[in-house]
Amino acid sequence: MADLHYQSIAQLAARLKAGTLSPVELTQATLDRIDALNPSLHAYITPMHEAALAAARAAEAAIRAGDYLGPLHGIPIALKDLVYTAGVATTGGSAIMREFTPDYDATVVRKLQAAGAIIVGKLNMHEFAYGPTGINGHYGTPTNPWNAERIPGGSSSGSGVAVATGLCAGALGSDTGGSIRIPAACCGIVGLKPTYGRVSRYGVLALAWSLDHVGPMTRTVEDAAIMLNALAGVDAKDPGSALEDAPDFTAGLQDGVRGLRIGVPRDDFFANVDPAVIERVEAAVGALSGLGAQVREVSLPLVREASAISGLVLSAEAATYHLPLLRQHWDAYGHDVRTRLLPGFTISADSYLNAQRARQLFINKMRAAFDEVDLLLYPSEPVVAPKVEDRTVTVGALTEPTTAAMTRLNRPGNVSGFPAISVPCGFVNGLPVGLQLMGRPWEEATVLQAAQAYEQATEWHAQRPAVS
Repeated sequence: MADLHYQSIAQLAARLKAGTLSPVELTQATLDRIDALNPSLHAYITPMHEAALAAARAAEAAIRAGDYLGPLHGIPIALKDLVYTAGVATTGGSAIMREFTPDYDATVVRKLQAAGAIIVGKLNMHEFAYGPTGINGHYGTPTNPWNAERIPGGSSSGSGVAVATGLCAGALGSDTGGSIRIPAACCGIVGLKPTYGRVSRYGVLALAWSLDHVGPMTRTVEDAAIMLNALAGVDAKDPGSALEDAPDFTAGLQDGVRGLRIGVPRDDFFANVDPAVIERVEAAVGALSGLGAQVREVSLPLVREASAISGLVLSAEAATYHLPLLRQHWDAYGHDVRTRLLPGFTISADSYLNAQRARQLFINKMRAAFDEVDLLLYPSEPVVAPKVEDRTVTVGALTEPTTAAMTRLNRPGNVSGFPAISVPCGFVNGLPVGLQLMGRPWEEATVLQAAQAYEQATEWHAQRPAVS
């Protein structure tokens, strides 16, 4: 069954629909691979063997009876362990919640199950999603499959590792300051942060409610679109859910980029970035231009603003959310997360409200930038995955904390709420490089269309790490 592990959702779906592969076969092969590799990769906190096989048997019977639900029917999907699953521990990557078992499913779980997906387990993560490195002292740090000395990226670290190593066909991640796109870049996969409000967060542990997003992590762009089709939609249970119709995100995937206007903000988004990373991203710019995109340089000096706004808003909201738990379980928090939470208690109401006012001005500037272009293109990360023990990152004359470096180019997407995707665009010293594309609000279809065109013109998405 080794050929199954790296097949795309679309490829597996065709076989399942045709009856040449059974959901039970596929699920058992996935669970066997988890059993074999997870002890060294630490991607899963809780595999769900019994429940997954029961769901697979039900899917097999339904497909045989002609009740095929679509391309996720019988597909093994895993969840970042902050997504509520009824009757299954949801730890948030923390020791504090090790025994917490929700009595209901998150909306995204119900939607995946309604589409026929097989939930195979709960994935490791940076504790309470508060860290871009993915380091976890409670459950073991997920191993970057390209180099065990390097971080997997966080906070959706287990999601990135599991997808990259074939321990599931697709995964859910969450993204508050880059936590889908960072591990996607570090692990060499696709990570999509939808527009704020596109995907329900009901039943998903919060980090900062006005910045949190939930989205798919996959091995191909098409698979991300397939998952988004199942996940998107209005949910009255989520106060942030938007009254916005969701199109078929797979419909225009093959339309290419001819005529699309792609802006490249070199002023700030390419500043303090490793020259080797810039070289790979510039090659991607050339590839998209060669495919017919109208590439133009744009001035968008907003990275510093995004970091400042996000820092205040995230810190204040996270501290407020965690205050009751901190009072009861101070010593049970990991040192790094506790240290990051503390500054939030010093932020005044005035400072928080001013940050939210500045945020609206920032969003207005972002909207204005899209008057001239359809997409923005820039690196997902300023460097390839740093070493696990690195606390700072140096690029040229700039030395900054690793946490700041890894979130710097991703925060604009969270502060604005605009959709953004990271796709593989090459390697530096054997480590993946991510290319980021951002679009207008609600235009995930355009983001996916351009990402698909680039992916199909290159072979980076087909590269596999050296795991068994």
